[in-house]
Amino acid sequence: MIEEIQHQSTLEARPAARRIGLIALATDHTVEADFRRLVARDDIAVHVTRVGYANPTTPENLRAMHPRLAAAAALLLPGEDLDAIVYGCTSASVVIGEEAVAAAIGEGKPGASAITPAGSAVLALRTLKARRIAILTPYIRRTAEPMQAYFEAKGFGVDCLACLGMEDDREMARLPRAEIVRLAAGIAGAGTDALFIACTALRAAQCVPEIERQTGLPVVTSNLAAAWASLRQCGVAPDPDAVCRLLTTA
Repeated sequence: MIEEIQHQSTLEARPAARRIGLIALATDHTVEADFRRLVARDDIAVHVTRVGYANPTTPENLRAMHPRLAAAAALLLPGEDLDAIVYGCTSASVVIGEEAVAAAIGEGKPGASAITPAGSAVLALRTLKARRIAILTPYIRRTAEPMQAYFEAKGFGVDCLACLGMEDDREMARLPRAEIVRLAAGIAGAGTDALFIACTALRAAQCVPEIERQTGLPVVTSNLAAAWASLRQCGVAPDPDAVCRLLTTA
């Protein structure tokens, strides 16, 4: 027997009080998992879509995502508001330009704040009072060099830009965490204030506590910075008991 019954309750305004959209690359293995771990909770929902992308990770292929961003943003809860939309690619947000990324996201999802890993990293490093930084990237040199120029234009001194010469983000995601720790711990100079590990594909966010322990320096990664910025956008207070320095700061 099938019986149709009527509920008598008033529907809640949202299933979750706050909502973050995430545009992940079609090939990405890491950023979605990091956001589930770092951002999602009972009162914050993370909604994910993908944008078309093809390796190798070169400036030309990164720029090719720009015309697809508006359509990707529009797929995130059509007709409903989001607290912010994160574009999950550090190097593309640099070579496309943050203003262009924000404009494309705004075209697809009017009214949504745009968050990029690069812009979040700048805010995070300034919050940590860093002036001189060392940068670890998995990229080839011509993909990494715009990253250095970006941070220098934002007022940071770059003591070291380390490039691993990798071209496929699926391979970047397979770099062992122990190797990320080893590489990152070795790039700081005598005057370095903080480390930045670039690329949303790297499984670097979980390495931060150990790198901070070994170096004594604050460490920011692409996914950690974007997650931190998303939590700030949602009004989440710093956690004094967090295992990495950034999450303890407002």
